[in-house]
Amino acid sequence: MNESLKHDLSKIAPFFQFNGELVSAEPWGSGHINDTYRLKIDAEGEIVHYIAQRINDKIFPNVPKMMENIERVTEHLRRKLEGIPGSNPERETLNVVRTLDDMPYHIDEEGNYWRAYIFVERAQTIDFVSSPQQAYEAAKAFGRFQGLLRDLPGGPLYEVIPDFHHTPKRFARFRQVLAEASPERVAAAQAEIAFAKERKDEISLVVDKLASGELPLRVTHNDTKINNVMLSNCSGSGVCVIDLDTIMPGSVLYDFGDEVRTSTVNAAEDERDLDKVRFSLEYFGELVRGYLESAADFLVPAEVELLAYSGRLITFEIGLRFLTDFLEGDVYFKVHRDGHNLDRCRTQFEMVRQMEAQKDEMEAIVADYYRRFAGKAATG
Repeated sequence: MNESLKHDLSKIAPFFQFNGELVSAEPWGSGHINDTYRLKIDAEGEIVHYIAQRINDKIFPNVPKMMENIERVTEHLRRKLEGIPGSNPERETLNVVRTLDDMPYHIDEEGNYWRAYIFVERAQTIDFVSSPQQAYEAAKAFGRFQGLLRDLPGGPLYEVIPDFHHTPKRFARFRQVLAEASPERVAAAQAEIAFAKERKDEISLVVDKLASGELPLRVTHNDTKINNVMLSNCSGSGVCVIDLDTIMPGSVLYDFGDEVRTSTVNAAEDERDLDKVRFSLEYFGELVRGYLESAADFLVPAEVELLAYSGRLITFEIGLRFLTDFLEGDVYFKVHRDGHNLDRCRTQFEMVRQMEAQKDEMEAIVADYYRRFAGKAATG
């Protein structure tokens, strides 16, 4: 066993239905919230891989309800995929591994919550796009994911984090934290604070339209950054949407906006050199193409009209959350250096600036692809 691991997985693995012996464990992925490991299990001579995660119950205080959401969604996806010729439910959705006492999670001796999934082989995640094709494939996968869930039975999902994408409330929280922040942190973030305040009147459009019914409430992922879709090692096509912790009621605009945020920049989320942070209109075009190819048949016009806007909105919102966390003392997102959250904020705000400058071009691209794919859906 890897002695450098933060947790002893040999004490966790026996509680899950792995049907074999733990051989090794290694840290996996680059998520900010949970602790994730890939396990190698010897199942009667056959090596099988699984993902095990310690769930951060400070961020997700109601783990049982969150896991209920995940099981509802993944079971529905499996049923839908089983009816689609050529689909593989073992690879195209997460598959929860239950515990020996048939629960979707295990609580260890220290009170930590653990869960496990079947590992999706021959696929990978990426932290930022390096080609337009990757943006296209990821967006197509997320659009398909939304489409498969539009008829989820059983009533609304549990709201894991209330008002998660309620940008006006995020802004109110920012103002509250700012008033109580240390003078040193406020001084370090003066430019970013001013940037946020200048846009306070532009951030309520989606929330207002959801409240009025102009936008439909749907099942949404709510964290559709590029590394939450697995891409095939062979073809590069989208295989499986992962990290379903925040799946709950929302707007598809939240999901598409986060796709824009993470799939149109060829730089790390915490890049310090802002000259390297460049919004790519080419990547945006491929993102729109992939998304509308799989989503145009179920979107309503009010959603399509705000697709380009949603990129600016969610990028601003995430930047605001990084800024708020910096001012509050780095209590939410994992940080690895001083000023890490402020660096993350700066990359987001730089992207907002560039998207604002290319607003007309973005809206024209959306209109063009919607004409193509909406017409195809209507005639096909």
